[in-house]
Amino acid sequence: MSSAINNKELRKLPSIEKILEAAEIKPEIDRYSRALVTRAAQTVLDETRRQIVEGAICPGEDELFGRIRRFLIREWPGFLNPVINATGVIIHTNLGRAPLSQPALESLSNLSGNFCNLEYDLLGGKRGARAREVEKLLCLLTGAESALVVNNNAAAVLLVLIVLARNKEVIVSRGELVQIGGGFRVPEIMQQSGVRLVEVGTTNQTYIKDYEQAIGGESAMLLKVHQSNFIIKGFTHSVSTSELKALGKKHDLPVIYDLGSGAMLNTEDFMSAHEPTVQEALADGSDVVCFSGDKLLGGPQAGIILGKKSCVDRLRSHPMMRVIRIDKMVAAALAVTLKHYLQKEAVEKIPVWQMIAVSLEEIESRAESVVKKLADVGIIAGIIDGSSMVGGGSLPDQTLPTRLVAIKPPYPLVDFTSRLRLATPPLLGRVEDEHFLIDMRTVMPSLDDILVKVIKSVSSKAE
Repeated sequence: MSSAINNKELRKLPSIEKILEAAEIKPEIDRYSRALVTRAAQTVLDETRRQIVEGAICPGEDELFGRIRRFLIREWPGFLNPVINATGVIIHTNLGRAPLSQPALESLSNLSGNFCNLEYDLLGGKRGARAREVEKLLCLLTGAESALVVNNNAAAVLLVLIVLARNKEVIVSRGELVQIGGGFRVPEIMQQSGVRLVEVGTTNQTYIKDYEQAIGGESAMLLKVHQSNFIIKGFTHSVSTSELKALGKKHDLPVIYDLGSGAMLNTEDFMSAHEPTVQEALADGSDVVCFSGDKLLGGPQAGIILGKKSCVDRLRSHPMMRVIRIDKMVAAALAVTLKHYLQKEAVEKIPVWQMIAVSLEEIESRAESVVKKLADVGIIAGIIDGSSMVGGGSLPDQTLPTRLVAIKPPYPLVDFTSRLRLATPPLLGRVEDEHFLIDMRTVMPSLDDILVKVIKSVSSKAE
């Protein structure tokens, strides 16, 4: 191509300012910010100029906008966004685990935009203890002597091991040496904390005599870890917390229970198997119980430590607390979540429990509404039986009956699901037998119309 033609094609390229002012690019500015879209436009224009110099013709504005969108998606694929969770997994670790209740969100909005008494004693007019009111609520709710909150349950377990057993032995059943999401393994966290692991029993059979035979002069604690994300069936035996407590009392060893899931309500009331509750773990004699705030509790990410005051006081005074302490946003959201339980309104207010408790009739009614709205624009969908999971390392072998919206996309399924993931907001579901499945149990009711809009937007892009 001649120099004159090159220059003519180059002059067709729009300016950065014209691109940024275009209505077609406004959704990207709203999502990514003007600064990031500017950088993307500059990169795309630079690459386009190079292509023109090498002989290409100038693309139209629609093509340029498409290149900018694709660049942003490649460059910022994990840019934090609200998503529609239609997977049927209620506590989805990859999707942020437990969504917060509306009152918790309102508390966050109020406190985060203002100064607050996070570490200030209003009564005494001096510095106070961080989030002490949250700890008092935990004790009131569970009957624990004392409470402490850190930034997640892994940190809680690490702190307990460092403070109560460093350079000594911790005895645990082989069947409880679990690994949770992200590669967190109990043996590795014990190694990092400076304790020596003593494994007893076998994968499927551990008895109280196994623990007792392992106790020696270097023993520091008896550790029980809830098998929250898997189950062993058949020829099995495990040791109860009460048995461990009796043995611990005999040898003056504390019993620590990594409960993990943090159930405060009886899961048997919701068509599920029994999940050990925090109250049961304490009543059975655990000296310290650790669990997550953003699993079955339904609150923010946090590691909650409950138990004997003598143990918790030692944890509270350790220098590592400065590293793993919670901030004002976690304190605010957790306080409201705990009040829901104290006010006997957890099922009505906390999204996790709303999803667990919702009736099959309500799920079906919402599914029928979605199918009808899709049919109105020519998208064929049906309703089939399915199962939802609690997720989040809770009730691993239990499912809840549900009704699924099944869509046969008008073009290849892999492209359809990709476009749904990259929509605004992203829609995540399941794939089965060439159908895209939507579980309405885990879709927030307020998002039903938005879900339909997203499906319509990608269905119109069939090639």
